[in-house]
Amino acid sequence: MSVTTPRGFRAAGVAAGLKASGGSDVALVVNDGPDAGVAAVFTSNRIKAAPVLWTQRVVRGGVVRAVVLNSGGANACTGPAGFQDTHATAEHTAAALTSVSPRLILGAGEVAVCSTGLIGERLPMPKLLPGVRSAIRGLSRDGGTAAAEAIMTTDTRSKTTVARGSGWTVGGMAKGAGMLAPGMATMLCVLTTDAVAGPATLDEVLRAATRVSFDRVDSDGCMSTNDTVLLLASGASGIEPTPAELAAAVTAACHDLAQQLVADAEGATKQIAIDVVGAADEDDAVEVGRTVARNNLVKTALFGNDPNWGRILAAVGTTAAAFEPDGVDVAVNRVWVCRGGGAAEDRSKVDLTGRDVTIRIDLHAGTSAATIWTNDLSHAYVHENSAYST
Repeated sequence: MSVTTPRGFRAAGVAAGLKASGGSDVALVVNDGPDAGVAAVFTSNRIKAAPVLWTQRVVRGGVVRAVVLNSGGANACTGPAGFQDTHATAEHTAAALTSVSPRLILGAGEVAVCSTGLIGERLPMPKLLPGVRSAIRGLSRDGGTAAAEAIMTTDTRSKTTVARGSGWTVGGMAKGAGMLAPGMATMLCVLTTDAVAGPATLDEVLRAATRVSFDRVDSDGCMSTNDTVLLLASGASGIEPTPAELAAAVTAACHDLAQQLVADAEGATKQIAIDVVGAADEDDAVEVGRTVARNNLVKTALFGNDPNWGRILAAVGTTAAAFEPDGVDVAVNRVWVCRGGGAAEDRSKVDLTGRDVTIRIDLHAGTSAATIWTNDLSHAYVHENSAYST
C-alpha cells in the first residue's frame, strides 16, 4: 500500500533534524525504470514556493527519475536564495544517486523537489543535504511507508494507497491536513505506476483524475503555495494499458487519498460529502457544493450537530448557478428537511451524532451533478491554527 508497490520504485524516509520534534522529515522516491515518464499538477496560487517553480521546469522535460521531499519547512516566499536552495537540493540528490548507482545516471533536471511546512523561512541546508544522503543509503522496495511518514506536518497519520490493473499497479502517498482547497489542497502527493505510458498520456490521465478528486476537496477554503501532485511511470511491468484503464486506476488512487485527506483534516469531527444534483451543468454543481463547503455557518452548525438547513439554502443563494429559489430541495443524512425552498420534514429526525454527514442539494435545473468533500469547523481547528508559527 505505497509508492513502492509498483515495480521499479524504491523509497526512503529519514530524520534530518528539520523538525523540532525530531521526527522523520526527508523522503526520497526513486524510479529505477526502465522508463521515467512524468506528469504533474500544481497549486494555482499565484504565489508559488521555490520547489514548485523548480519542479514545473523539470516536468516540462518529461523525465523524472527521483523526487526528494521534505517536511519542516515550505521554502516559500524565500526569494532567489530559496530557489537556489531547491536547485542545490536537486543537484546534490542527482550527484549522490549517481555516485552510488552507476546504472542510474541522472542530472538535476531529472529531480523533482517538494517541500511542506512553515512559509517564509529558508531551509537549513546543512541538515537537509546530509538527510538526502541518509535517505539514499536507506532506499528500498519496502521504503514507501517510511517515505509517507516523513512528509507529514500536522497530519495525524500517513496516507498511502494502491490501485491494481491487469498485471500493472498504481501506488501513491500524500500529506495534507489543513489549507485544503482547490487547487489542489495543501498537499504533496506522489503517484507511481509500473505501467508503460508516455508523458502525454500521463498528463491527460492525471488531470482528469485530480479534477474529480483533489480539486473537489475543500476543507477550509485556504489555498497553499506548495501543492504538488506527481505521477511517475517506470514501465517495469512491460504492459501498456489503454488510457481509459490507466485513468480509472489513477482516479481510484487519487479518490482514496483525497478521502484520507478530508478524514484527517485539522480538528475535524465530521467528514462531509456535499452532493449537488439536478444542476444545469457540472460547473454549477461544483460552484454550489464548494460554496456550501466553505460556509462557516454551515460548518459550525454541523460541528454542533445542528441540521440548520436555512444556512445551507442561504449559501446556495449566493452562487451564480441556475435554479429557481422556490425549487431547491435539501436533505441532511437522507432526511429531506427542505422541499421547494421551504421547510419539509422535521429537522429533529436528522441524526448527526456520527462522523459521516451527507448533504444532498437538488437544484431541479438540469441533469448534472458533482460532489465536494469537506469537514466541520471545530474549536480544535482554531486552536491548531492560532499559534502555528509561534
